[in-house]
Amino acid sequence: MRKLCAAKLLGPKRVKSLQPTMEREMSKMVASITSSCFSGVNVSRMLCCLGNAISTSAVFGGSSSTQKQRQEFVPLIKEITKAVGAFSLVDVFPSSKLLRRITRYEPKLKKIHAAADAIMEAVINDHMAKRSTKHDQDDNNDEDLVDVLLDLKEKDDLRFPFSNFEIKAVILDIFIAGTETWTITAAWVMSELMKNPDVMEKAQKEIRQVVFSRNDIGELNYLELVLKETLRLHTPDALTIPRESQETTVINGYRIPAKTRVIINAWAIGRDPDYWTEPETFNPERFLNSSVSYKGLDFQLIPFGAGRRICPGMHYGVAIVKLVIANLLYHFDWELPNGMMPQELDMSESFGTEVGRKNDLLLIPIPYHP
Repeated sequence: MRKLCAAKLLGPKRVKSLQPTMEREMSKMVASITSSCFSGVNVSRMLCCLGNAISTSAVFGGSSSTQKQRQEFVPLIKEITKAVGAFSLVDVFPSSKLLRRITRYEPKLKKIHAAADAIMEAVINDHMAKRSTKHDQDDNNDEDLVDVLLDLKEKDDLRFPFSNFEIKAVILDIFIAGTETWTITAAWVMSELMKNPDVMEKAQKEIRQVVFSRNDIGELNYLELVLKETLRLHTPDALTIPRESQETTVINGYRIPAKTRVIINAWAIGRDPDYWTEPETFNPERFLNSSVSYKGLDFQLIPFGAGRRICPGMHYGVAIVKLVIANLLYHFDWELPNGMMPQELDMSESFGTEVGRKNDLLLIPIPYHP
């Protein structure tokens, strides 16, 4: 399933096909910010809305027939993410039937999941009905991720069962693991740029010197350094997904028995002074002339994990963050509200399934006219 997602759904080729969707939603956001220029903008909330808009359009398509489902689905995803990330005594004492009855944690989660499941089932059925009327057409210009998943289901040449159940599981993964992760990263990039005006000036200068189009994003070398440094300091998933050792092994003198669940603290690794000079300082230049990347080849920087279990949505998330930040820095200058100085900007972290900002990022956009 992981290989399927990496190759068919979230790989470089598929991400490229989603560029028009990303740019369309990005243009809407730029227009919205322009209408609010010189007044406060909640950047955190704005990025969250953008993430939901891109995900729903990419997954469900832009058909008016699925508009109602898209509007109902996003709040449910937020509820699921909140419930999964919240502390529960049931997680500490999973065998306690009394706690399960007292907390009502599982019934609540099941109720939310059932509602989300019904919406996804309706969307899948809607797509199947449309496909039956266009069976002989060879036009996939409006193909969304549900269509891609249905193609895989109809081909029936996979090594594992692939029914509507698996399709819905993939959709949930894309929304829960994909959308919030990159919006959190984009918010941290903007936060660090506001905290470090000299870095903001360099990044903005580079972006505005490049003829801005989707094909130019790859030429923004300094923006790449900024993204690496942000992912080092603010790894969205501070703790990696648990893995179970298949056999007893020894790592750095520590004996890990077989069938032990292992969790890696990626957040701590990114701030380890044994690997990073002045680890608490935001310094994108540390990656100049450095081969260290976030693609799982260098274990001192593993925001997406590494090896066969590396996050399949890496290309998707990185592409969106770069596009978003490039647009925000190209079209606007940014100021902190109420005369706040950069060093006064609150950088407190929240704690949950992902490590985002504790408080929303509020900024004032100033339109840029080249």
